[in-house]
Amino acid sequence: MLVTASSNQTSLYRLTARSPAATGEAASVEPIPQTAKSGSAQSGQYSPEQLSQIAELKARDQEVRAHEQAHLSAAGGIAVSGARFTFVTGPDGQRYATGGEVNIDVSEVAGDPEATLRKADTIRRAALAPASPSGPDQSIAAKAAAMANKARGELLNSQKQPSRNGELIDLTA
Repeated sequence: MLVTASSNQTSLYRLTARSPAATGEAASVEPIPQTAKSGSAQSGQYSPEQLSQIAELKARDQEVRAHEQAHLSAAGGIAVSGARFTFVTGPDGQRYATGGEVNIDVSEVAGDPEATLRKADTIRRAALAPASPSGPDQSIAAKAAAMANKARGELLNSQKQPSRNGELIDLTA
């Protein structure tokens, strides 16, 4: 179902999939008729289809807000913004979050591989914090793991110090 809003008027449309073999058409969008009672916020009465849509929008709103809050909580000091949401207006006139994002700083800490390693761990935890991380969340977690591996390599290289006679001594043992 598609919801559109222009000014204060909410219009509902039903996406109808049809078998191309049966009708020669792929899909159509049909307006859902609204009577004064079924779409009226004053009467508080909605059609069963509208009630179903409102329930779906409420569930999605809660899911999106919890997802972004998990990112924000795990990101701590590397979050550069609060959660930002995209909204749709439901048949009841309420706005429901259907998507969101939290911006975090994913840059390395210049000249400090230990701090970069800690930051990469925080980035990874923030990306994977929601119960169901999205594809982009998993991609950010993989990039954070690569950043951590690079920082570990830099730490290993910095721990190898030349001895007095020019030989390398491995201090990682």
